[in-house]
Amino acid sequence: MKLFKLFSILIFLLICSKLNSQPSAHRNEVKNSYNYWVQLPKDYDDTTKIFPTILFLHGKSLSGNNLESVKRYGILRESTKKRELDAIVIAPQCPKGQSWNADKILNLITHIESNYRTDTNRLYVAGMSMGGYGTLRFVGKYPKKVAAAVALCGGGNLADACRLSEVPLWIIHGNSDRAVPVKESIKIVDAINDCNNGDLLKSDFLDGVGHSALARFFSMDELYDWLFMHSKTDRIKTLSDSLTVTAEDFGSKTQHKSTNTTQNQEKSNSTQIYVIKSGDNLGKVAKKYGTSVDKLCKINGIKKTSILQIGQKIKLP
Repeated sequence: MKLFKLFSILIFLLICSKLNSQPSAHRNEVKNSYNYWVQLPKDYDDTTKIFPTILFLHGKSLSGNNLESVKRYGILRESTKKRELDAIVIAPQCPKGQSWNADKILNLITHIESNYRTDTNRLYVAGMSMGGYGTLRFVGKYPKKVAAAVALCGGGNLADACRLSEVPLWIIHGNSDRAVPVKESIKIVDAINDCNNGDLLKSDFLDGVGHSALARFFSMDELYDWLFMHSKTDRIKTLSDSLTVTAEDFGSKTQHKSTNTTQNQEKSNSTQIYVIKSGDNLGKVAKKYGTSVDKLCKINGIKKTSILQIGQKIKLP
């Protein structure tokens, strides 16, 4: 009986190891780059097919020289603990006191593409906080490398905005973030919209959501479904709003106010201002912000029949 139990445990462990293979650590392997983890798909050794690559860039709290820290949250943790991803997951570690460097990231990606069976048309990048900045920095410098990217509670260089507009990009930030002010994401969203109306930009600003709460996104199907729908060989021209998130998804009970690909939002001390763009009307603006036309008319002193002008600023409830 004891022998049977032992045999059963061994079989169980073998199955688990197959379903969630352990990532491998790589140190001092790539010149002018970072130490990193590689998590391979469960069937990588059993096939000859090529796989998409997901690059995860962590926030400041995981910086240092202890690679184990990178497993604390994010896509690497998700792929080893909970979710089978049909992709190669790369999770580098940024040294303490430094920020993500786009050229060093490129050196790592080049190394991965040379040593693993990667689909170079399906490189995805996702990062949070400092990693959100790093994501926008890398995509902004090397947009032709990336199929799609997600930046959580970060910010970007406004000079990169037009290059960022070339790549499907999802920016998410909580309005109650005390570590990185939401205005950092709003500024880069506005700059991208000014380039080409942000047709490839999806953005969500979540009321009542703080900084660390966004780590939950790495456990949501929406992240992976959205990334995997993109490829450089079949680039969509306009994003779909079929995949969405709300403030409630991140533990907030406050009403969610979001932006989409054609928004241009400004914030003052306590009043939110929306800048009218081509194609907007009161009904569309009300729907975007979960309010009514009557409320918009009341706080702006206008009528339902009022014609909105491009560039006109209206208050939001």
